[in-house]
Amino acid sequence: MKKFVHRLLATVFVSAAIPLVSTSQLSAAEWQTLFDGTSTSNLRGFKKTEFPAKGWAVEKDTLRCVASGGGGDIMSRETYTDFELRFDWKVSAGANSGVMYRVAESATAPYETGPEYQVTDDAKHPDGKNPKTSAAALYALIACNSTKALKPVGQWNKARIVVKGNHVEHWLNKTKVVEYDLNSPELTKLIGDSKFKSWPGFAKQPTGHVCFQDHGDDVWFRKIKIRKL
Repeated sequence: MKKFVHRLLATVFVSAAIPLVSTSQLSAAEWQTLFDGTSTSNLRGFKKTEFPAKGWAVEKDTLRCVASGGGGDIMSRETYTDFELRFDWKVSAGANSGVMYRVAESATAPYETGPEYQVTDDAKHPDGKNPKTSAAALYALIACNSTKALKPVGQWNKARIVVKGNHVEHWLNKTKVVEYDLNSPELTKLIGDSKFKSWPGFAKQPTGHVCFQDHGDDVWFRKIKIRKL
């Protein structure tokens, strides 16, 4: 009996020493942080080996693109095929930027290969007047649906980009606002009728980087994380 009790106690002590992992912890482990509020180690300049020394600044847990700072576009060090990207963004009055995905460095600029989730001030930037170039749209190709609800300048918007195979979704403030399929006849026609027809690699990359655009305006990003699907 004493031996049994000793074995039972030993089992309890060993079990208590092993920390339990919650479901939320397991889910969090799937995500890779691209920007955690302090470090830019998972980002670098387009066609550069390091993060820009100017034009981008870490301020109060945010990543700021400084107006006329000349930092250039920045992107993830790693490439992604199927993924879910989440980030918060806000802009200054009249500002414009964007987030591109499946970007290749074989072209001159990121927008020559990567489709773009538009980031802009719809009220004061000229792009906001055209639904196809307004915030959260697939830039210059597909406008957001009627459920779009954009926060005013100075407030944070929550964004999601989901890419699974050829299927792509743009989300804004917890609502899906754009949905399309790469290589579909519909998208092919839209591209053929746009400026992107000049770039044969546009929206054709099976994998690539996530890229944050420097458009010369004050724009802020935070809580940037990504997971592979």
